[in-house]
Amino acid sequence: MSLILILIPILAVIAILMGGKAKSFATCAAFVNLVIGLGCIFCWKANVWDLSFEVLSKPSIHLALGFYDGMSVIMVILSVLVLFTAVMSGKCPEGREKLWYSSILLMGAGALGAFLSTDLFFFYAFHELALIPTFLMIGMLGSGERKEAAWKITIYLALGSIILLAGLIWLVAASGSETWLFKDLLASSIDPEAQTGIAALLIIGFGVLISLFPFHSWAAPAYASAPAPVAMLHAGVLKKFGLYGLIRLYPMVSVGMQDWLGWLIVLLLCNILWVGYVTINQKRLDMMLGNSSVMHMGYIFLAFAALIQAGSSDANPLAIPAAVVLMFAHGISIALLFMLTDTIRRKTGTVELAELGGLAKSAPRLAFLFGLGAMASIGLPGLANFSGEVLVFLSGFHGYEGDGLGPVQIATILALWGVVISAVYMLRAYRQTFHGPSVAHTNSAHVKDFGPFCQIPAAILAIALLVVGIYPNCLLNLLKTEPAPSAEAEQAASN
Repeated sequence: MSLILILIPILAVIAILMGGKAKSFATCAAFVNLVIGLGCIFCWKANVWDLSFEVLSKPSIHLALGFYDGMSVIMVILSVLVLFTAVMSGKCPEGREKLWYSSILLMGAGALGAFLSTDLFFFYAFHELALIPTFLMIGMLGSGERKEAAWKITIYLALGSIILLAGLIWLVAASGSETWLFKDLLASSIDPEAQTGIAALLIIGFGVLISLFPFHSWAAPAYASAPAPVAMLHAGVLKKFGLYGLIRLYPMVSVGMQDWLGWLIVLLLCNILWVGYVTINQKRLDMMLGNSSVMHMGYIFLAFAALIQAGSSDANPLAIPAAVVLMFAHGISIALLFMLTDTIRRKTGTVELAELGGLAKSAPRLAFLFGLGAMASIGLPGLANFSGEVLVFLSGFHGYEGDGLGPVQIATILALWGVVISAVYMLRAYRQTFHGPSVAHTNSAHVKDFGPFCQIPAAILAIALLVVGIYPNCLLNLLKTEPAPSAEAEQAASN
């Protein structure tokens, strides 16, 4: 079944390239994946999801797919939700339907493959597959300074991928494992001296992909220039690949990560505070959202820093749930906001904040949904981001006994100021866009509210924010599981 989730969008791409109706095939494929992906919540532990066969003997590499644990399930749910809404969003340029829908589907297939892979090689390979259509879509079908943005994101992410690959190869070699399977790697041990170097490469490699300061400058221009579905999928889903990878591989380099904790804290605070102030000064709605996405990565890194300080997930059981819930919440909220920003651009012809105003009068449904996404981004109680951010701040102080503030506790206190910063820029942007007097671009004579078909994807994401916000245990309960046992372990237990 896990292979089917990846094959459906790939088969749809083949059908599109062979002359099939692009939009119809893409929508059907994304919908089927959405149904299967949501269905996995109830049966993800079943062996029906598992697939593994060796594709290379030396080194031993397997095409191994399945749900390793609850974190994989949550990331797959995020992927299918954003993929379906991305397919239904944006406006495809006339005559470019094949490239448009094929690229969206390949990005989705790559993301699903990465989160379903239980072999480290294919975990990396599927992510790289998803990046190729990202570059093409920005460079060929983007807007504004699209060529410059495409080259910038290509250079940054290519260098990050090379550094990451070096770190992964070193990790596998140092582990002594005969395979690249997660279960075998995580059961091995690495010399503490080697861990320090491996941890550095992983932080830098994954950090570039996540837009960790100072490797963040590619993100906002790329998202601002990208077609809406690309911005939704990359900011909402693909960026989480790096955080997912760090959390997944952390047990192997936990000692080495300790050596870089101080530097990581400085960098994540730069994400929250420095990039936060940069976001306040943005004049365009799309650039503001791009920088906001970079800023929020700092909160997730804060949960990871709390995990490093504790030394294990057992010592700080809040850290990983905090990071995963916030990854999901941010992915949904930023995808919703990028979708609606594109709607604003198409209806008004601009996303310059100075040229917007009074849009709520002519497009009240658009104003309501954007307001919901904005409030989620701020961390309003009752919406998904609130649960994630509260867990992050609690994880920073988990186990604190009042004997003086440690570096993570200090960082947590400073990070609270980021909540104020995000409220400032998001509320200002909402007020500037939707309230006040109407201007030429937003006059009701020229701007109409979006119709039912356009409301469906936005409503799906909004409902997801509300469900997780009201009942975060729907995600947290998925994390209260042990890693899936290997086939060998199951056989031994039966004997």
